[in-house]
Amino acid sequence: MGKLRNKQEGFMRLALKLALKAKGRTNPNPLVGAVVVKNGKILGRGYHKQAGLAHAEVLALDKAGEAACGGSLYVTLEPCAHFGRTAPCVDKILASGIKEVIFAMRDPNPLNNAKGAKRLRRSGIKVFSGILEKEAKEINEVFIKYITRRLPFVTVKVAQSLDGKIATGAGDSRWISSKTSRKLVHKLRAEVDAILVGVNTVLKDDPLLSCRLNGSLRKKQPKKVIVDSNLKVPASLRIFSSHSPAQVIIATTRFAAQRKISYFKDKGVQVIVAKDKQKRVDLEDLLKKLARQQIAHLLIEGGGEIIASVLKKKLVDRMYVFISSKIIGGRDAPTAVEGEGIVKVKQATRLKDLKIKTVGSEILIQGRPSYAKASEGRPA
Repeated sequence: MGKLRNKQEGFMRLALKLALKAKGRTNPNPLVGAVVVKNGKILGRGYHKQAGLAHAEVLALDKAGEAACGGSLYVTLEPCAHFGRTAPCVDKILASGIKEVIFAMRDPNPLNNAKGAKRLRRSGIKVFSGILEKEAKEINEVFIKYITRRLPFVTVKVAQSLDGKIATGAGDSRWISSKTSRKLVHKLRAEVDAILVGVNTVLKDDPLLSCRLNGSLRKKQPKKVIVDSNLKVPASLRIFSSHSPAQVIIATTRFAAQRKISYFKDKGVQVIVAKDKQKRVDLEDLLKKLARQQIAHLLIEGGGEIIASVLKKKLVDRMYVFISSKIIGGRDAPTAVEGEGIVKVKQATRLKDLKIKTVGSEILIQGRPSYAKASEGRPA
């Protein structure tokens, strides 16, 4: 039994490795890899490359061809039994003559959850689940939250000095982090659907918020979301220029001037009028509205007021904190997390599941807030 389990895990690890090849490109779909095996020999491999394209099982079975008959299919996620952008994978599996299906985790999508496995079993195919389930859930934490809660997975990125400053008292922030750290940030931007910043960050830094890898502009750019409760941002900023090759979204409130809303809409900028709390954009309502636009993974890059707000409302799933070796000082210099703060230390948000590594002369701390749930799917 132990040898069989080891073989199963070996093939499933390969399927997981295949799935990760498309990291950041399948949203709002999951990352899925598949391997067709017969008599210990791999006959076909496949992974889901992009929403709307063929699923991993279909690609692997197509590569295996007629030889798949009587073989086993290893897949990181329960095969789908419903029509979406593509036909159900279960139909393809049944037509292939596969005798057994081994999947890592049950599909958390309510449209499919357990239905794929049930249909396969009813058709006489052996079904096994739970092989490397934890690993499968980890690579699909974005999809799991998006499909079960209809909210984006929220990642917060902070670049700060050793003494916790994100700029000088005069507002200069270029560059607190190193070139190496900024390259990692661009890789992170490549994995998300949208980047969110507060209006003060846009006014101070005039950023493009584009994704550049290896020095060149990436074809697929994340959308750019500006939280601006009173719509005071000027149209002259770089983010609205032709040099900014992605959809810009301004999130505002009913307090914004209608003429300015119309002006930006005429310029091709999407304006979301969100609910308000204390005359500010209700960030939870905004996240719900962004999820309806299939924004499954949202990266928040500042500033301090926005980050304080999402932490207070317990909307953050993961944090990346880059700490440089620079010391800036200054009682008026802005910090990474501002807002009203807390009264007692025991109320502080604590990061768990920490990963700490050096990036050149800097430190990168990754973790999830203590209130954030780990990736969850229903038990297989």
